[in-house]
Amino acid sequence: MRIPPLFVSSLGVAATAAVGSAATDPESDWYAELDKPDWQPPGVAFPVVWTALYATIAGATAKAYRKLPPEQRARYVRAVLANLTFNAGWSWLFFRAHCLPLAAVGAAVLAISSIRLAIRTGKVDRAAGAWLVPYALWTCFATVLSTDIMLRNPDEGR
Repeated sequence: MRIPPLFVSSLGVAATAAVGSAATDPESDWYAELDKPDWQPPGVAFPVVWTALYATIAGATAKAYRKLPPEQRARYVRAVLANLTFNAGWSWLFFRAHCLPLAAVGAAVLAISSIRLAIRTGKVDRAAGAWLVPYALWTCFATVLSTDIMLRNPDEGR
């Protein structure tokens, strides 16, 4: 029996969301005391945006996987898993380790990985690649935001 790719990608994305959420604590005293830019979205925006992005990641990667020749699938899966690892890892660097420099670097690595994943997916299926563009853009925005928070709080995590 073959497991449908959408089921597998959804499990991977759900695991990523769970691991990242386990570390995320925007109600903590530490986070409340950070100097954050005025242009940071309100806290309620993050779960809404991430839910939509995770749904598109699951759908896009499953769609591309189905179209890939079997000999290319393992490499694609490794790229997706690496991206999801970077995704969940950022929350641990930022909210748990309180290491703003590493979190900014982690955000940049995630953004690069997300851009590469969108391009790689788009080469297999143009629509699926387009579905990942908002994810790539959001992770670029997150990199700028994470870096700005790091610069505003020079004594945190150094």
